[in-house]
Amino acid sequence: MKVALLQMTSGIDPLENARTIADAVARAADAGAAMLFTPEMSGLIDRDRARATPHIVAEEDNPVLDVVRQAAAKAGIWAHIGSLGVKASSDGADRRWANRAFVIDAAGSIVARYDKIHMFDVDLATGESWRESAAFRPGDAVVTVDTPVGRLGLAICYDIRFPALFEELGRRQCDAIAVPAAFTVPTGQAHWHLMQRARAVEASAFVISAAQVGQHQDGRETYGHSLVVDPWGDVLLDMGGEAGLGFAKIDPARLAAVRRQLPSLANKQSIPNYSAS
Repeated sequence: MKVALLQMTSGIDPLENARTIADAVARAADAGAAMLFTPEMSGLIDRDRARATPHIVAEEDNPVLDVVRQAAAKAGIWAHIGSLGVKASSDGADRRWANRAFVIDAAGSIVARYDKIHMFDVDLATGESWRESAAFRPGDAVVTVDTPVGRLGLAICYDIRFPALFEELGRRQCDAIAVPAAFTVPTGQAHWHLMQRARAVEASAFVISAAQVGQHQDGRETYGHSLVVDPWGDVLLDMGGEAGLGFAKIDPARLAAVRRQLPSLANKQSIPNYSAS
């Protein structure tokens, strides 16, 4: 099973980003891929909230989602949009947006949605400060969906640092887990490969992580290195630091072989909750 990963340098114009994704959908299908994966915030990267706000609309009005659905249907290929910023349903005074992933089938239908659970609220030693929770509200549901690559678990970027989510995805017997990202350069250099490989081993699953890369129009810089990691922790694809389209093969036999050799999911035990003496 061949999969395609689109490594992007998304900008502040959603329609331009949509054209990039639609072109990748067509090229991925022509190359024989069954499914295309795109990064977090594929449709818009803009930390100027006033400038970004007019582009954050309900999903039924989102032009990027519409373009990708049409492109997937035309090409006859599945697509995983790593995430888009969309208006969430109104909840009283909370007007924050959702950072939402979409899985689209080969007929162009949305078959799964996942709202990012863990918000990137950090102050890095480089001086970078991020408060994702100021604009986005966290999701509250673990999501899996059957796809051409098997049962696919959904996560987004900062979620990778929280093992409980991946333990649950492992418990649900996911064959692959998508972790689209827009990792900063310092955190990417320190932790990106380490955590992707660890999560693949822990969940006994393929990890497919399409990433943003390079210098963006809003001034941020992202790490790139879109990865496909197999359940043994071997890196099957590393796209480095350039935007483009990459391919990897997902072999179900490899998944079965690893689970036979090291049946950690079957061996898992509940950890006792010891009270302090």
